[in-house]
Amino acid sequence: MFRSAPASRRRIPWASHEGAVLSRRSFLRTAAWSVFSATGLAPLRAAASKIGVPLRITDVETLILRDPPDRKPEDQFVSMTPLGATTGGVGLWNRLERAETVRQGGYRQTLLVKITTDQGVTGWGESHAVMTPRVVKTVLLDLFRPILLGQDARRIEALWEKMYSTQRLRGYGTGYFTRAMAGVDIALWDIVGRAAGMPVYQLLGGKFRNSIPTYQGVGGDGPEEARANALALAHRGFPNQKMSLAKGRGEQTRDVNRVLAVAEALKGKGQVLVDSLAGYTLAEATRVGRTLDAIENLGWWEDVLMPEDYGAYAILADRMDVPICAGEQYSNRFQFRDLFERRACDIVNPDTSRIGITETKRIAIMADAYNILFSPHSSMGSAPYRASAIHLCAATPNAVILEGGESYKRAFGNAVLKVPLPYRPGWVDVPDGPGLGFEFDEEALSRLVVG
Repeated sequence: MFRSAPASRRRIPWASHEGAVLSRRSFLRTAAWSVFSATGLAPLRAAASKIGVPLRITDVETLILRDPPDRKPEDQFVSMTPLGATTGGVGLWNRLERAETVRQGGYRQTLLVKITTDQGVTGWGESHAVMTPRVVKTVLLDLFRPILLGQDARRIEALWEKMYSTQRLRGYGTGYFTRAMAGVDIALWDIVGRAAGMPVYQLLGGKFRNSIPTYQGVGGDGPEEARANALALAHRGFPNQKMSLAKGRGEQTRDVNRVLAVAEALKGKGQVLVDSLAGYTLAEATRVGRTLDAIENLGWWEDVLMPEDYGAYAILADRMDVPICAGEQYSNRFQFRDLFERRACDIVNPDTSRIGITETKRIAIMADAYNILFSPHSSMGSAPYRASAIHLCAATPNAVILEGGESYKRAFGNAVLKVPLPYRPGWVDVPDGPGLGFEFDEEALSRLVVG
């Protein structure tokens, strides 16, 4: 069961390189799945013997997944509320909505990255790209691919620095740029793990735990509906649940009584985690926070303010007893450093598919030096996304819980895997296979490919 942190003051066309044309099936068949072969241990030993020699990168390719896999114009996947829309609150709370994110009209999208080496070892990564995945694909193929070709895939940190340096002096350290880097970085860790014949968590220093607790999202239009849904989830094995507060338009979304109802339902069983997705100003958050502070089994309050407002986050963290969680909106360790130096949060939730394994590990270690807990954000995505977060949690001392307890049920989840990720209600076991520890089902994956 998840327990809040002890603290003195808190309860705490299908992508390929230019000139090559691949069908979906031929793209997938080129993947190196030899380490999972049913013919015995010989392929695994052969792969492990290659770690002592350079693993030269021979190709970097991408794969757009969409659920459902409609082939309509790309601009039809982008939706927002009308220009000038307000929050729908009462009085001064009815202000311009600036915390709104772009939505994709009921579709799910992601971008897989496949990196091939001259030793026959291939790795998979993933870039968070729920919107405009072709933008991330362009960064990967036009900017990073020429830099990566011929390089030794084992030099993961050096390649991270080289990619970051391409735009560092141009001022690009976030957004599509770092998401493209994340896909490459995850694939490199997968390659080295497969070549060494060991799981990624072992490369990261070994695991602290065999299983990671997970939480599942709970909703409900009003307090009674939210309470009933929370009880049903707890009965299915999810005592720790996350719900929204002030996410979306309308006064109903700001009803803190919904949180009180879920907390009461989970009392003695688990915790409720609250996500506001930058829905408040500091003054608004302070007022609402007085109610949240009285909830003993409230695990954290996530993304309360606009991400640029570091100073307000520090003030809020000082005012509140409830632990403040932030990090989903940030893209590099330098942004997190500024959070930590201000003591602006108690828990961080960086996103591996937006940052990568290398940078997320750096952030988690830095957080531990400040006695800040670590819980990776894990949104809609496929196996490389979720597996990278699992391995990081396993190999990080300050990790506490992981998002997406039932994410494996979605179209991008275990349905497209031959070797599934080992989820069970309220937990995910750490995969022990080489690399990230999964194997795609080529036929199932091909049905979701667009481009």
